[in-house]
Amino acid sequence: MLTRLFQGPPEAKASRAEGAVAVYVAGRALWTPRDYAALAREGFQKNAIVHRAVRLLAEAAAALPLTLLEKGRVLDEHPLLSLLTRPNAREGCQRFLESVYGHLLVSGNAYVEAVNVDGTPRELHALRPDRMRVVPGADGWPTAYDYTVGTQTIRFAQREGEIAPILHLTQFHPTDDHYGLAPMEAAATALDIHNAAGAWNKALLDNAARPSGALVVGQASLSDAQFDRLKNELEANYQGAGNAGRPLLLEGGLDWKPLSLSPKDMDFVEAKAGAAREISLAFGVPPLLLGLPGDNTHANYAEANRAFYRQTVIPLVKRTAEALVHWLSPVFGEDLRLEPDLDAIEALASERESLWRRVSAAPFLTDAEKREAIGYGALPSASR
Repeated sequence: MLTRLFQGPPEAKASRAEGAVAVYVAGRALWTPRDYAALAREGFQKNAIVHRAVRLLAEAAAALPLTLLEKGRVLDEHPLLSLLTRPNAREGCQRFLESVYGHLLVSGNAYVEAVNVDGTPRELHALRPDRMRVVPGADGWPTAYDYTVGTQTIRFAQREGEIAPILHLTQFHPTDDHYGLAPMEAAATALDIHNAAGAWNKALLDNAARPSGALVVGQASLSDAQFDRLKNELEANYQGAGNAGRPLLLEGGLDWKPLSLSPKDMDFVEAKAGAAREISLAFGVPPLLLGLPGDNTHANYAEANRAFYRQTVIPLVKRTAEALVHWLSPVFGEDLRLEPDLDAIEALASERESLWRRVSAAPFLTDAEKREAIGYGALPSASR
């Protein structure tokens, strides 16, 4: 293998880099190099900004209707459309796609299982990324996937004459050959700052009545027993919200020195707001849509909504639809395309109206050219 790699390109049509990847992984199973459970727990489950960003993006992407085209012609009925409309017995299309997009956003990876009957996919299921690992083959690229639940492991391997049993969707990762990079990982520092600021605020509320200062002892030092007794009395009688406003009673020789923080030291509120904006930036969601401080005018909100769809939702849906069709094309046909129906996006209605107005006012275009310019196919021959 090494001789062939360094002597020149192989005779067969193949990537010259595959051999190097194969040497590196040596056919071993590769676990995802990050803790998906920690990302899900500290991000999606405990952080309101991450939770809302993932929900907003996954729900908007799943709600966007998909149009199936064959050689540019829109299809109203097709086995692929039936499969996507009812992926499995428990889920409809929107709920299934929400799971796929949610996994992709939280972990950077999403896995879809195809249940084949006589070589034809009959059901699609979204599988949890934390239970899946890639099994590279001799060429370094995945040939199977292991799905582990408890002590049981199921291997999904490629079978001759059938489509791949698993579709692996990934976010771009510059340093990993097999797994994707989650937006939450890029915003990990901001996420920690935001969570820590929230925990700090909670601690201040819980301990609002505890004196913020220091007890100063005179010349004589306290014995261990006296120190423990004083400490226990402070915790029992003066700490916690239940003791709010209770005066501090000091014995002889003790003096209370209040301590305070400067406005600069108390700037963690601004740090929390900055961290929230960084999180929204990593997910591609305008801060305005997450309720973060900003210019909350109607015009700005409309612009933010349009940018959200144009820059984040539509590219995500297009990539996913393209991967689904490419995966299933050996069964359903090579000439199929899935495209998001942009006319169904209310946020882009003003753009579509402006386009229609400009195209309608162009006398040098034929009706067929006008239809093509606004994204519609040619009229059926019977209607011309």
